[in-house]
Amino acid sequence: MSDLPRKAAARTARLAALPLGYAGRQAVGLGKRLGGAPAEAVLTEVQQRTAEQLFRTLGELKGGAMKFGQALSVLEAALPEEVAAPYRDQLTALQDSAPPMPTQTVREQLALSLGDDWKQRLPWLDGAPAAAASIGQVHRGTWQDGRDVAVKVQYPGAGEALLSDLRQLARVARGIAPVFPGIDIKPLVEEVQARAAEELDYTLEADAQRTYAAAFRDDPDVVVPDVVDVGDQALITEWLESPHSLSHVIREGTQAERDHYGRLFVTFLFEGPRRTGMLHADPHPGNYRVLPHEDGSPGRIGVLDFGAVARLPERGLPSAMGRLIRIASDSTADELVAELRREGFIKDRIQVDPQLVLDYLSPFIEPTRHDTFRFTRVWMREQFERINNPRNPSFTVATKLNLPTSYLLIHRTWLGGLGVLSQLEAEAPFRAIMEQHLPGFAEG
Repeated sequence: MSDLPRKAAARTARLAALPLGYAGRQAVGLGKRLGGAPAEAVLTEVQQRTAEQLFRTLGELKGGAMKFGQALSVLEAALPEEVAAPYRDQLTALQDSAPPMPTQTVREQLALSLGDDWKQRLPWLDGAPAAAASIGQVHRGTWQDGRDVAVKVQYPGAGEALLSDLRQLARVARGIAPVFPGIDIKPLVEEVQARAAEELDYTLEADAQRTYAAAFRDDPDVVVPDVVDVGDQALITEWLESPHSLSHVIREGTQAERDHYGRLFVTFLFEGPRRTGMLHADPHPGNYRVLPHEDGSPGRIGVLDFGAVARLPERGLPSAMGRLIRIASDSTADELVAELRREGFIKDRIQVDPQLVLDYLSPFIEPTRHDTFRFTRVWMREQFERINNPRNPSFTVATKLNLPTSYLLIHRTWLGGLGVLSQLEAEAPFRAIMEQHLPGFAEG
């Protein structure tokens, strides 16, 4: 495996080839179909080969390509089953892994970030990576005071590669879009682009993680490792001992594990902003580690990777969101639209059908109408089909809503959270969680 920096032309060519490869396989598939092959078999083969090429390329390129792939993987539950099935193994694998960086490169990066005496502070470093991040990889080590630590090292040239990948992905988004029916690829790429600079700044990430670690210290349900040291391209944190991530629970967990960790996951998404004034905005399952009790029963959940964090102007989630969701849950569609106008989400001269607005917001509202709600892939796909299908009347609502820029990342994070809950097929007391942790909901 070569180092991350590659000639720009080569990287561009590999990304640009993705939609061409898909089109080529479609043509081959058509030939097989004309030759008598069953349509279902041809479709599955085309999808499988496309998935393998797409996610192999995303994983190997790392940088923005891998970050984009991880963002897609969170939304896997929204894909139609006949499309999602061939992709699922590739998607879930991308959540936890990527090809490794050579050990010598890791050591060079540590010297650049922590100084030539880094070995005195970090006397032992495992040469094999323990995990991959989108712009770096993680190694286990021992700090000078004896603590086990996680050493996150940024790939050389990650900044240049990240921005270059994202520019190219933006250019080929339309070509990749047919691979993911029902998901609007272009805004997803734009959102990842907007967060890129922040995720490259390990000092900024360390500040966010310190804040979260302090806020959740001694919490009975959530563990956030403390920061030990930080440099330009290396971040050292306390090691979190865990058998596996939420990705494993999605693949193999019992229903009790799914329900338990799903509840902790969604509670953290709401409670984190209340305690810290920041939103952990990267909800893919690889960032969440499970910490079962000694007897193997479900225990606490550990949270990693604070590179993508939204610093909220109101020092927490906007109270207007909680209030609007409560009104949508308990009141009429007309009352909801009236409140949306008062809050500026619908401009005065814009005419909307109140029921269509309510239907459009249903993914966030329906779970609040029950004491407990079970999220499923089928439910998630139905939501996406309704709000992303141009033939559905609810589709046009998105163009009439005025979503402030400060809400965009919150919206994407919540949508990703719903995707994770649906992959887990978890049942949670969603309404009670929102009443306790979401500002404005209880008073709505």
